[in-house]
Amino acid sequence: MLPDQVYSPAEDSFLLLRAALAEVRPTDRVLEVGTGSGYVAAGLAGRAAAVVATDINPHAVACARARGVAAVRTDLFAGLSGLFDLVLFNPPYLPTAPEERIDDWLEYALDGGPTGRVVIERFVADVGRVLSPFGRVLLLVSSLTDLDEVRELFARQGFVSFVVDEEVLEGETLYVLRAMRDLCRMGL
Repeated sequence: MLPDQVYSPAEDSFLLLRAALAEVRPTDRVLEVGTGSGYVAAGLAGRAAAVVATDINPHAVACARARGVAAVRTDLFAGLSGLFDLVLFNPPYLPTAPEERIDDWLEYALDGGPTGRVVIERFVADVGRVLSPFGRVLLLVSSLTDLDEVRELFARQGFVSFVVDEEVLEGETLYVLRAMRDLCRMGL
């Protein structure tokens, strides 16, 4: 049983793991950002050369480590210096007004700010720093956060992106975006 301060795996976690299992290669160095309970990272154990996870929530890091995941407590990938071939992220994506904030550790897994994209914007702006030249990103996105706007964020950073999996739920659709550097634009 997970502590109440850690996000429990749900439909979004299951969808991201399904997409990651279809994407991962045995030689990949994988980074899961915002691992939560460690469900996705643990599901990739033994299928990649290395799997590392991060989370800002100390309770989540403890849960992931209890699952055998090499987890680091940090904000997104701050302080990491290695390059990864596959970066996964199930970000906080719920549009949240300031008065809706609950001010606890679980909020880091849910609160996407007014647009639902506040953390996604930070992630997309800096993921290239930890991504190998031919690396891939799998980002879970909700219809609540405007899929086209998230794809535009990637495009502005020199990435191409497309949907590789999706799931319709009550009230929203979840998508997994695959993004990679636009090799046709590199060096321009």
